[in-house]
Amino acid sequence: MVSNSDVWVVVPVFNEAPVVRGVLEGLRANFDNVVAVDDGSTDGSAAEIEASGAHLVHHPFNLGAGAALQTGVTFALLDPGARYLVTFDADGQHRVEDAVSMVERLRSTPVDVLIGSRFLGAATNMRLSRRFLLKSARLFDRASSGIALTDAHNGLRAFTRRFAELLELRVADMGWASEFLTRLAQSGLPYAEHPVTVEYTSYSLAKGQPSINSVNIGMDVVLNRMLRGHR
Repeated sequence: MVSNSDVWVVVPVFNEAPVVRGVLEGLRANFDNVVAVDDGSTDGSAAEIEASGAHLVHHPFNLGAGAALQTGVTFALLDPGARYLVTFDADGQHRVEDAVSMVERLRSTPVDVLIGSRFLGAATNMRLSRRFLLKSARLFDRASSGIALTDAHNGLRAFTRRFAELLELRVADMGWASEFLTRLAQSGLPYAEHPVTVEYTSYSLAKGQPSINSVNIGMDVVLNRMLRGHR
């Protein structure tokens, strides 16, 4: 049974043809409104999105996860009935039931943003190197945004329309997660973490970010902040 008609789920997609249809169909069983932003995929992801029945928005070339998320948020806000938004990864690591529970919590508590945490929940088959990088990233994000989290780079997040209208992500690539926290700090809106499960499969592990990208992400955020300071 489809429900949550006032919720939009935003799924950035880049070359996820083997799994994206299943991910989207799982979401659509619980949410009326799912928009997948095909970020210039070259592997047939767009066809899989269309087959799932989700809304498809297409970038003509790859812009990055942050740009895809912002496109999806902007699309969702075109619906005047949208009250809540959820961001959800396309690679099958997240659980739909966690997204549902996060929306239920938003409805019942005075919080505008919920950020999923695998360290409050569970992370199956996560490599030690990945765990170390994620824990190190917490220190960077706390220093750059002033927000202390147990899991600052989890793609599963839920938030109200009030925060979505303030988001305006400008870091196009994976640094969006850090910029998200900066926007959250600037908004002054209440937030919390929510325990979720991240399931690392052989597919998602193969698609994972190389360790050096954590340095690139940090530089993206710092440079973007410096440029914004001169506008």
